[in-house]
Amino acid sequence: MAEGESYYSSNIALESIKVIAESIGISTLSDDAAKELADDISYRLKHVVQDSAKFMNQAKRQKLTTSDVDHAMKIKNIEPLYGFYSADHIPFRFASGGGRELFFTEEKELDLTELISGHPVKLPLEVTLRAHWLCIDGVQPTIPENPPPISKELQKVEAIDPITKLNKTSKEKSDTSGKPAIGKFHKLRNVETVHVKQLATHELSVEQQLYYKEITEACVGADEGRRAEALQSLASDPGLHEMLPRMCTFIAEGVKVNVVQHNLAILIYLMRMVKALLENPSLFLEKYLHELIPSVSTCIVSKQLCLRPELDNHWALRDFAARLMAQICKNFNTSTNNIQTRITRMFASAINNEKTHISSLYGAIEGLSELGPEVIKVFIIPKVKLIAEKMDANISGTDKVGVGHIKHLLVKVLTPILKTIRNPPDSLEEYKNDYGSLGPGLHGSVIKARLSANQAQPTTITVNPQSILQSGADILLSQTPAKAIVVGSTPRHQVINPTVGNTQKYVIVHSRPPPSPSPSQQTGPSQSQKPMFVTQQSQPRMETEDHL
Repeated sequence: MAEGESYYSSNIALESIKVIAESIGISTLSDDAAKELADDISYRLKHVVQDSAKFMNQAKRQKLTTSDVDHAMKIKNIEPLYGFYSADHIPFRFASGGGRELFFTEEKELDLTELISGHPVKLPLEVTLRAHWLCIDGVQPTIPENPPPISKELQKVEAIDPITKLNKTSKEKSDTSGKPAIGKFHKLRNVETVHVKQLATHELSVEQQLYYKEITEACVGADEGRRAEALQSLASDPGLHEMLPRMCTFIAEGVKVNVVQHNLAILIYLMRMVKALLENPSLFLEKYLHELIPSVSTCIVSKQLCLRPELDNHWALRDFAARLMAQICKNFNTSTNNIQTRITRMFASAINNEKTHISSLYGAIEGLSELGPEVIKVFIIPKVKLIAEKMDANISGTDKVGVGHIKHLLVKVLTPILKTIRNPPDSLEEYKNDYGSLGPGLHGSVIKARLSANQAQPTTITVNPQSILQSGADILLSQTPAKAIVVGSTPRHQVINPTVGNTQKYVIVHSRPPPSPSPSQQTGPSQSQKPMFVTQQSQPRMETEDHL
């Protein structure tokens, strides 16, 4: 066992140190000194081997080479080994003769005449820093250091057909060389119908990397002032198309991590970044919806977004994300991608699933309600009774707060729709049969909405004086600037506006049928035949009174 242990030992043996010492003329080396030397040499060799293994792993290789050892020694400021492999040193050459073996390095012969007559070597320039404007008042100046801004239309063309950018590059090369470029991509496009993946990579300058670092740190940091400035820059800066892929990846990865960690604040900050990018008119986001839509959907229908769901206001995040989703559907939905249809199907499946959590159910309802009244009529109203049954089953548990939010949301969303699709009178029993436990709340809200709508509607009509003359009403001309008022026998009085351009104002009084007079009252002309005179000078708010 002793021989096996020494064979597999990771330390250099004392005998090896003594043999090496004797080979250089040291014959009296004590055991203590040999032990100290062995430990130190073993320690340093382990470090070199570990660093060599790191170089091997970075090179994606399974075999350790001498170059890895040379690199490991180089980073420790140790002169590399000669005779094997070294990029900085010329290997030895071997020569023998006369019974002697010689290793030497071959040196190039230099001609002193060429050195004296040649041009002097220029001294290298010192490292300096030069500042330039990256953005001035939200506008990127056109200087060589800044990349030229690309219009939204050009971004869309490159997203649809990436080969156009390659053709543009080959055209620029032909212009610079002065010879027409025979584009192999053009020939390929005419001969074969293939899809070419975009080969151009987005390389960020040092300024753009610094901008990206500052923007991301400010958007998710603790300083609200810096966050507001960063979001304003994302919403208005026209030169962000180069950094847009990295911004969208940052948002997507941030949502994945913080949903698992239930970090509500960071999720809100990331959704504010999405809103700022959507508001930027110079960005074409359609290429990156595959990262933005899952992130926004996660913040809408995720089961848990914070550590304390019963106390933290994660409902506001779901509402905000639902509005963002509606904006995405409005801006990017086409007959080709059918984004709104797919999003609607996702939310509807969450409502139809019996195992959906109360928080996810709230998010699905909010997401559908933001897509418009037609979506509410088709996907929410037929499911109200099922939603009410699920709420009744969870009202006594830990989801009591979520049930209350869902009830408030449904009453707010469904009231204007039910007021239009259901004809009065509204029966409480019908509402209970159609909508379950939500029926009484919806019934009261619809009735209240109808009353407020009736009270808000003014009864003002415009009448042509010629039509009034033909109707047999008594007309009294007045030169005073009074409005024309019709006095009728109906309980609801009507205010008539005079025709535009007429300088004379009319006070119109309908004749009432004569009452059956008594013999004592027939001494003079009939009082009912006298026109009633109405003026507005003493009553400036006559049209708002309930009686004249």
